[in-house]
Amino acid sequence: MITLEINGQKHSIDVEDDMPLLWAIRDIIGLTGTKYGCGKGLCGACTVLLDNSPIKSCIVPVNAAVGKSIFTIEGTSTNLKKLQEAWVSDNVAQCGFCQPGQLITATSLLNKTPNPSESEIDLAMQGNICRCGTYTRIKQAIQKTVQSNL
Repeated sequence: MITLEINGQKHSIDVEDDMPLLWAIRDIIGLTGTKYGCGKGLCGACTVLLDNSPIKSCIVPVNAAVGKSIFTIEGTSTNLKKLQEAWVSDNVAQCGFCQPGQLITATSLLNKTPNPSESEIDLAMQGNICRCGTYTRIKQAIQKTVQSNL
């Protein structure tokens, strides 16, 4: 048995140590907001926070997450809520597939850097691919959230 703490709740699951964290979160625990994109850690759709650092959960084994705090799009935090509100008001999402990973990465950025520069936003978000190309609106929504936090 492996115990994972996800969004403040403990989950004991019977899985192989090397199972990708993504599959434990989605298929075993049932939190399906985190998406499977490429399976190689390249697109960012599967991004979750592990001890407040964004990781690609499709390439991280569950045993690497034991004893750490995992935060998914289903979690609640002030920055995530404000980002979600900005995403909606700025009409960021088109297909929406990448949005959980984008929002989680942006949440991590704002948790660590409450007033990031444009270059810090660009750097933090570069590991998340949006097939629809809404990068300008993503940046605007992050900047709007920063302004609402000041």
